[in-house]
Amino acid sequence: MADFTITLGNKNYSSWSLRGWLPLKQSGARFAERVIPLRQPDTQARILAHSPSARVPALEVANGDADGPLVIWDSLAIAEYLAERFPAAGLWPSEPAARALARALSAEMHAGFAALRTAMPMDLRRREPELGARLRQAPGVADDIARIAAIWQDCRARFGSGGEFLFGPFCNADVAFAPVASRFVTYGVPLPDLAAAYRDAILAWPAMLEWAAAAQAETWTIDFPERDRLAVARPARVE
Repeated sequence: MADFTITLGNKNYSSWSLRGWLPLKQSGARFAERVIPLRQPDTQARILAHSPSARVPALEVANGDADGPLVIWDSLAIAEYLAERFPAAGLWPSEPAARALARALSAEMHAGFAALRTAMPMDLRRREPELGARLRQAPGVADDIARIAAIWQDCRARFGSGGEFLFGPFCNADVAFAPVASRFVTYGVPLPDLAAAYRDAILAWPAMLEWAAAAQAETWTIDFPERDRLAVARPARVE
């Protein structure tokens, strides 16, 4: 029996599920997973059977230390729990200043960038650069992209000498930004060289390749009317 079971949404679309799954994969723990298709008539009821918030991801811990069985239903809380449970996995940087910054950036991603999330939902199977050019003109999207690119550039320059990721080795800060890296490919978002190299490193990470292959195999589809509305409202500029 696996020590952990994680409940996820569609792998093609669920960015929050990816943020729960990646640190679990990085931890090296044995785990099972269940995928519940989103936006179906029975979705909420099915998720509620495993998550008290009726949201994904939700991590069920069979042996939750002294507390017995445990359910954790937030991606950042899952990342923190796994970092404490599996310190050898290096899910946070070992140096205190870098660790504090990695936590701050993860929290910023967790709570912010609403314009980007709305205009450019995760959709791993699509490649839509012309759509992306229109969506970048939606209110706040270009500012969100610029902020993320600046974060990536700064972290790689200051802390990235020990590897290909924001703080060198792969950590929870990379987990936070992994869905964004996929969005930038889906929608053809141009990036400065250092940020583009980081995006490519994230997408080539073996766990990301595994997740993307599973997403490609899914047959479910989801419509995003707000994305489409924003795209129709803004003809693409010639760049």
